[in-house]
Amino acid sequence: MRALAAALALAAAVSAAGCGTSDTRTQISVWSWEPSMAALIAGFEQDNPDIHVTQIGTADYARLNAAIQDGYGTPDVVQLEYFALPQYAVSGQLRDLTDRTQGYGDFYTPGSWASVQLAKRVYGVPMDSGPMAFFYNEDVFRQAGVDATRIRTWNDYYEAAKKLKNIGVYIAADAGDASFYNAMIWLAGGIPYATSEDGKEVSITLDTDEGTQAFTDFWQRMIDEELVDTRLVTWSDAWKRALGSGRVASIFAGAWMPSLLLADVPGTAGLWRVTQMPTRNGALMNAENGGSALGVLNSSRKPDAAFRFIDYVCHSRDGIRTRVDGGSFPADNATLNSDAFLDKTTVTDARGISVPYFGGQKFNRVLSQAARHVSTGFRYLPFEVYARADFRSTVGTAYAWANKETRYDDAVRRVQEGRLKAKEMPEQPGPQVTLHDGIELWQSDLKEYGTNQGFIMR
Repeated sequence: MRALAAALALAAAVSAAGCGTSDTRTQISVWSWEPSMAALIAGFEQDNPDIHVTQIGTADYARLNAAIQDGYGTPDVVQLEYFALPQYAVSGQLRDLTDRTQGYGDFYTPGSWASVQLAKRVYGVPMDSGPMAFFYNEDVFRQAGVDATRIRTWNDYYEAAKKLKNIGVYIAADAGDASFYNAMIWLAGGIPYATSEDGKEVSITLDTDEGTQAFTDFWQRMIDEELVDTRLVTWSDAWKRALGSGRVASIFAGAWMPSLLLADVPGTAGLWRVTQMPTRNGALMNAENGGSALGVLNSSRKPDAAFRFIDYVCHSRDGIRTRVDGGSFPADNATLNSDAFLDKTTVTDARGISVPYFGGQKFNRVLSQAARHVSTGFRYLPFEVYARADFRSTVGTAYAWANKETRYDDAVRRVQEGRLKAKEMPEQPGPQVTLHDGIELWQSDLKEYGTNQGFIMR
């Protein structure tokens, strides 16, 4: 009997211990590539002990789409870049957060808040932003006799590029980047895409939109005069080496660039500076290039817990501080206007060491001003993810032609594939394919894709 009693007592103890260690918290997952997400989850769980968060996913929309379609590994919370968000809202994948975000509009910059809405409904909460800025190697510009802070217009930029070329330097590199091209159309005041309120009716006017045509003309001139290196693919090792050696002297990029410059080109610390974007006529206006939001998928069975997490990451002071300390550029007005942010002169590297990458410049003052001048008229396509993938095989053709080392073989191949509306084939060096040719083909592809996906194309 004693043995039986002992056995029963042991079983009861084991059972109690098991119950004591079972996790009764609400379980949610977040699809995100945000570098500071582990710290954000830790901070959230400390304040919300009833919820456990797991991070999954990468910046790969094909994998996210597969997870949604298969219903396996589907997250509750999803990080979406602003350009991708309309696609998931129109397709009904995102939960409408309008009622949960009443009064949030004034908290964020106009550009980021406009980017999470469709038909006056809110489908995400801004996490970060990417107002464009002009990053440049001051040492190289000085050698060429150029003061970048005096570059106000595209013509100023063109004249500076010629001076840099005289000392063997490209002012920029661009091998055909859809995000850059779209941002520059936005900067030019272009509105080549229009949609109905529900996003189901789409109009594409890339070939006639004034802003699109203005930037295309300008950039074609830069390419024709070999002022832009069209061989270097952005973020490639060769591109990073060119920045590090000073062979490419500047970048038009989002305000998230400082931490990436430090990570990718650490040897030029102290040489770089940042100023406002040059525009068509010198007007102080701007565009977004990057930035993302968090949303809740309609398939989530725990929308309340999911939104509590989003609210912590994107709307609480602790969450915002964690992200900004990790290198993100904020989307909220309070941080952008705070002295601690505006007076910052260093960028923190992966080891936690503060580096005066911009030579002591209070660079956030420039970037904060850039955020305040983002226009809100530009709209993304409700199938923007596809549009950007198609850019390389259409507009990208012109960059291949401009690359004298490969343009003939590449252009001939593309003509044979039926991908080019090339002019009559001359003798070497090959068919001259312009950015305008690529724009026309891109528009044709987009209209065909939209029609096939069930959109009403106007």
